[in-house]
Formats: sequence, structure tokens, C-alpha cells
Amino acid sequence: MRATIFSLMQVAGPSIANHLWQSTVFVVAVSLLTVLLRRNRARVRYVLWLWASAKFLIPFSALMALGSLVPHSPHRTQAAESPLISAVSIVNQPFSATEITKASDPSKLFAALEAWLPIALAAIWASGFVAVWLTWCFRWKQVSNLLRKSVPNDKSRELGILRRIEHDNNTRTQIRLLVSNDVMEPGVCGIIRPVLLWPERLSERLDDSHLEAILVHEVAHVQRRDNLAAAVHMIVEAIFWFHPFVWWIESKMIQERERACDEAVVELSNLAEIYAEGLLRVSRFCAEFPMPCVAGINGSDLSKRIRSIMSAQCIDLGIGKRLVLALFAMFAVAGPLAFGMMQNTAPKGQILHASGPLPSFEVASIKPNHSGAGPTMIGAAGHAAPKDRFIATNITAEALICWAFGGTSIPLPSNEVSGGPSWIRSERYDIDAKLDDSQTALIARLSDDEQIVHVRLMVQSLLSDRFKLVAKDSTVTRPIYALVLANGGPKIRETVPGSESPIEAGDHRVQFSGGRGELSGHGIPMTILVRFLSQAGGLGRPLVDQTGLSGKYDVELKWNPDLDSPEMMQGPSLGTGSASPDNPGPSIFTALQDQLGLRLKATEGPVEDLEIAHIEKPSEN
Repeated sequence: MRATIFSLMQVAGPSIANHLWQSTVFVVAVSLLTVLLRRNRARVRYVLWLWASAKFLIPFSALMALGSLVPHSPHRTQAAESPLISAVSIVNQPFSATEITKASDPSKLFAALEAWLPIALAAIWASGFVAVWLTWCFRWKQVSNLLRKSVPNDKSRELGILRRIEHDNNTRTQIRLLVSNDVMEPGVCGIIRPVLLWPERLSERLDDSHLEAILVHEVAHVQRRDNLAAAVHMIVEAIFWFHPFVWWIESKMIQERERACDEAVVELSNLAEIYAEGLLRVSRFCAEFPMPCVAGINGSDLSKRIRSIMSAQCIDLGIGKRLVLALFAMFAVAGPLAFGMMQNTAPKGQILHASGPLPSFEVASIKPNHSGAGPTMIGAAGHAAPKDRFIATNITAEALICWAFGGTSIPLPSNEVSGGPSWIRSERYDIDAKLDDSQTALIARLSDDEQIVHVRLMVQSLLSDRFKLVAKDSTVTRPIYALVLANGGPKIRETVPGSESPIEAGDHRVQFSGGRGELSGHGIPMTILVRFLSQAGGLGRPLVDQTGLSGKYDVELKWNPDLDSPEMMQGPSLGTGSASPDNPGPSIFTALQDQLGLRLKATEGPVEDLEIAHIEKPSEN
């Protein structure tokens, strides 16, 4: 039980911390915007504070998840994680699941904290949540008692003025008017069926013009749905009671909603002096309502409101400020969606496609290999082969397809290729293809990763010309493995910034031997680890990342590979190493859990496949 709670804290803790960080930054941005708009209409500032409140209920991660579901174009090449994605990820999600174990012995930390910390944190939060709700319930009971004691007055002059204002303003919901014997300011209660509580003796101190101005203010609250917004923010306060910004937002929302209604009164009646005088008379007579979700008339700094009413300094938004607001809204909503789409293009098993015409070899020799099963050897353009050659020995057509449609690091796993006759997995070939001088010169100017991508595209052209390959992308739902955190949390080490050499800084490096079952990586994201495990882990199913780990890590993994798996026969690069069938090491499942604190969870999910629609045996030459 304790281990489960500790594991849940490790998984959920960073997500909660990231959400609080994002919400805090968003509130700061909103506050800066309201300063910029301080001379403009209050309703604009109110909407901004309403956004700040809603942000606490809407994690950016939810919008990013929606963005990641947007279908992407198949015509893209796979590349390493871009600096932009990495930088935005660090700013957007600064907390990772390994923060809790960093710079300490996980076992010692677990022993010291598992007994009390998760339960204590949950108990503290629950106590605050209950205390806030009990406070609101007590205050609402006070208002409910007032409603029960209040009586309707169908013949009062207030009701006649109220109905005329509703008619003039096309108010959809008719407001009930109840008169209260208690000393209290006018205020609107309720969300669906609003009720206006009116102090019984207040009307004696107001003439019709004062009365009309104050009733216009209350009708404006109903039309703006201020009580609904306040009730939603009460939920925010109950959940995030420990965050000081939620209480600050409440005060700002009350302040701006009252000023917005004041502006509505002045715009409709054009009697600022009479309205200000009416406010002063009401303030001398009444006490404030005890609930923020009861929209009254004295719910803000009265002296500032009076000055604002009399000065009538409400400037309409200019083009520049409208543009700033539009950009802010786009960044707040479209930004996370776009980032989710960008993350969806990060390396996680995509199929390599050309964005234009495929480059081709000058000449290629393809001959059957009858030596039987054995290691596959691949060399390309200076990588285990001459700079002007592509050489593949003892390779099946399926393995060649996997290599051609893979990315910069490793081929597609064979379980992501479907269709085709059985011979593509059994018959083997030796291929020797030569690049012409122009292609050789072009490749010499490319980086190592770009060279591999270019040669893969040339092999796609070879498959099309000589094997008559016709393939298409497809998405199917089938059994997969999900890489998740094991009980007790991750044991994987996060890369320490500054530990790279100048050449390696900002990049990752991987040393890998599938046949020997060894993987050593420095500064690699989980997407790269998943690709390597998918290719050479002998899993037999596609693998997806569900760890929630967003940083870069140093990885040391050793296991006993399944030498009979198709992945071992492909090899991610030149050869597969000297495999030992008698290797007594653990399986990939056990090794991941014991060495990295990760585990493989069997499930089902959508998988991007390369479906072979047509292929022919090549003519020998």
C-alpha cells in the first residue's frame, strides 16, 4: 500500500507541480495585461481574470493531448527532437518524475518518507478543502435564511421600475423581487432563477432616479452571469485553496465586475452623478453580502468606484491592444495545441517519407543469398561502406523495407510492417548499389544523420524500381506494450546539465548492441529509448511511452536478448554483435524493472503501420 502511494506521488506529483507552475505564470501574464488595459473598460479586465480562474481547471497538458491527436501529414521525415520542442518542454513542464529521487538514494528516501509524507500531504489538502467548503456552506446558509424570511412585493415601485428595465434591456430571465426586513444591501442571488433581495426600508431614502440606476446595476449582474462565474471560482478556491493567487483573483473579479456594472449604468442612463449619489446612500444604509457568488452593489472599493464613475474615463480598445489580446488568446489556447502537434512529430516510430522526388542509385546489383539464416550486414555512404556505396548482405526484403522507411537512428520494427507475401521474410539477398558522383558530392556536405536519411530514401527508390514495391501508411488498433513506471518509481538517472563534451552538448549519443542485449545512452529522451527497445528488444509488439518522463536521461541496460526474434535478425546498424545463446542475464522485462525502474504493460492501442500493397521478387543481375 505504501509503495503504491509513493509510486502515485511520483507519477502525479510532477503533473500537479507543472500545472500549478503553468497556472501561476498565466496569472502573472494576465495581471500584466490588466495593467496595460487599466484605462480601458472594466469588462475586458474582468474577462481576463475569469480566464485566469478557469486556467486552474484546464491544464495545458489536456490541450497538448488534444493537439497530439490531430492527424499529421505522412510526408515528413523523422528527425531528432528539435531544440524548440526541447526548450518549450523545459519551460512548460519544468518538473519531471525523477525530481523526487534526484541527488539522493531512492531507497533511503523511500524509507524515510513513504510512511508519512504522501498521507500527510493528502490529509492537509483534504482538511483545507473541507474547511473552505464548510465556510461557503455557512455563508450560503445565512443567505438562504434571508431568502426564507423575505417576502415578495408585487405592488412596489421597485418592481415596476425593475420590469421596465428588463423590457428595455431585453433581459431573457425575469428576476424575482423579494423584500427583506434585515439591514442588507441589494443583491442578486441564484444562477438559473435569479432573485433580487431588496432591503425593505431602503426605498424610503431613494428617489426614482436613484432607484432606477441601482436596479440597472443589478440587472447588469444577471445579464453578465456574474453569479455563475463566481460559483465556478469558488470551486477553484476549494481545490487550490493553498495557492494565494486564487484568493487574489477573487478580489480582482469582484472589483472588476462591480466596475463593469457601473459602466453599464452610466452608458445606459448617462446620469453618473445621480448614480454615484445613490451608491453613497446605499453604502450608508447597508452591509456587504457575505458571499462572493451573491452579486451586490458594494462589493468593491467604493471610493475608487465613485471616482471612476464621475471621471467616466473608459477608453475603447485600439487596434494595438486588440491585437495584443488576440495574440494572448492564441498563445493560451492554440499554443498548447500546436505544441502537442509538434510533440506528435517528435521521434516515436514514424515512417520516413520523402517530401519530393526520391533520389536513386546510379546502378545496383541484387543477388539471392542462399547461405541461410545469419547476421544481416548493412553499410551506407561511409558508414561501414565506401562513401559511394550502399551494401547489404544476407538481408530479407522485409528487413530492407524496415531499414529504408526507418529514421536516422534505427529501422522500423518489423511488427510495424504488415502485408506482403511470405517470401519477403524468408528469402535473402545481397545488394551492392553505387551512388553517382553528384549524389556522392551531395552526401559529403550533409551531417551524419542527414546522410543516413538520404541513403534510406535512395533505398526506397531501389525498392520501388527493382522490387516494384507499393506501400501505404495505415493506422490499426492491436496489442501493444506501454512503457510505464514500475512500483517504487524510476531508477533511471536524469542527465546532469554541463556533463556533455562540447561536441555532444545539446545532443544525445547511444551505444547499442541488440544481439548482446546492451544499451548505453547519454542525454537521451524517452522517445529515443522507446525506439531502440521497439527495434531490438524482442518484444513482438509495438511499444509506446507512457512514463510521463519528459527529460533526458543516462541509460545503462543489459538483458538476455531473444535471438530468435525478427528484430534481432535485422540489427539497427552494421551487424548484431557476437550473441551468446547461453547468456544467463535477465529478460528485457526483468531488466527494465530492476535496472531502470520501468515496466512493460500489455494493452491495446492505435499503431502506425507500413502496409505492403504490392511487391515482386527482383530480377537477378
